[in-house]
Amino acid sequence: MTDSSTAPTQVRVDVWLWSVRLVKSRSQASAACRGGHVRVNGTPAKPAQPVGRGDEVRIWQHGFHRIVEVVTPLAKRVSAPIAATALIDHSPPPPPKEIIASIPRRDRGAGRPTKRERRQLDRLKHQQEGPDL
Repeated sequence: MTDSSTAPTQVRVDVWLWSVRLVKSRSQASAACRGGHVRVNGTPAKPAQPVGRGDEVRIWQHGFHRIVEVVTPLAKRVSAPIAATALIDHSPPPPPKEIIASIPRRDRGAGRPTKRERRQLDRLKHQQEGPDL
């Protein structure tokens, strides 16, 4: 690993997300920030926002929240074992596969939902929503 005297104290949030392997590319990390899917300490983050040791980073990925705490600010991509030590994962466990499979989906090619179906979908989504980011 790097020498502690030359290690950065803060790095850009998009670089950090990429370096600890939470996203595949830095451009995906920047797009997630611009899209409002990343929050640092509870506030929406722009790609250039600095993160440091102890900051909480929340990212909305694949329909689930990832909540991680920055342990080591890394500016370069590192191996997976080192990346695992650079963060503490506080994410809630994903729901069981049975629950995911039981979520109703619209048949492919069924067209747009009618106004009545749209209202029913909105009601269902609002009942199932948990707390915001």
